[in-house]
Amino acid sequence: MTDKRIYQIGLTMINGVGDILARHLLQTLGDAEAVFAEKKPLLEKVPGIGSHIAAEIKRPEILQRAEKELAFIEKNNISCYYLADTDYPLRLRECPDAPVLFYFKGNTDLDATRIISVVGTRNATEYGRGLTESLIKDLAETIPGLLVVSGLAYGIDICAHRSALRSQLPTVAVLAHGLDRIYPSSHRNTAVELLESGGLLTDFPSGTEPDRPNFLRRNRIVAGISDCTIVVESAEKGGSLVTADIAFSYGRDVYSFPGRVGDNHSKGCNNLIRQNKAGLI
Repeated sequence: MTDKRIYQIGLTMINGVGDILARHLLQTLGDAEAVFAEKKPLLEKVPGIGSHIAAEIKRPEILQRAEKELAFIEKNNISCYYLADTDYPLRLRECPDAPVLFYFKGNTDLDATRIISVVGTRNATEYGRGLTESLIKDLAETIPGLLVVSGLAYGIDICAHRSALRSQLPTVAVLAHGLDRIYPSSHRNTAVELLESGGLLTDFPSGTEPDRPNFLRRNRIVAGISDCTIVVESAEKGGSLVTADIAFSYGRDVYSFPGRVGDNHSKGCNNLIRQNKAGLI
């Protein structure tokens, strides 16, 4: 019997089918295997599919790639979480564009009692790094077992992960590429260290490069898997503001540290507070 995970992984590899359309296919046809088993003329009649995407679904290369990915995750002790499974994180499941399937390597509870996401600029100042460290240190004393989520990027992200490790808190990095690599490579040692009581999470299969659009896409997971998103430092534009906006759209709490008037590194945070999108810390 074919491993059902091949169809579940394959569903995420169809050109033109994102998470929302994949959900629609599942609601219409029942499960991932049924999507690939359905005849092309009937697939074309599913709203949003049409002849082009139906042809993509029937391409044999899709399931061949999925078989290779399954072999990769089994070899590397990686788990995959499928939207219909009971162990899929509850907070993330509530989000309309949550990944139909994601990969996780590590050792922590993705349904921990309290989860926060800490994000911010890659060009962190001493002020921002100090705020991140003191916030996580204080929270560790108040909420033992708190799970800290970030993106392993330069600046505030890596500071959040390392602060969590120093405070003996589990921490999860959400990646913008496959689990066959670590980006940036200079953060590899931290990535390995957080596997012991945290983990690495991505909805991208192996072989995926850390391209710019992927960082924006992964932000929905950072926002959706946690109770709240905390923006430490951000310029007027930046990925952390995208994460904050997504969290706000999900109805999640957003918090931010204010910065000095006219400080470019805090303009984004000050704007979030002024617009009542974020509570002031």
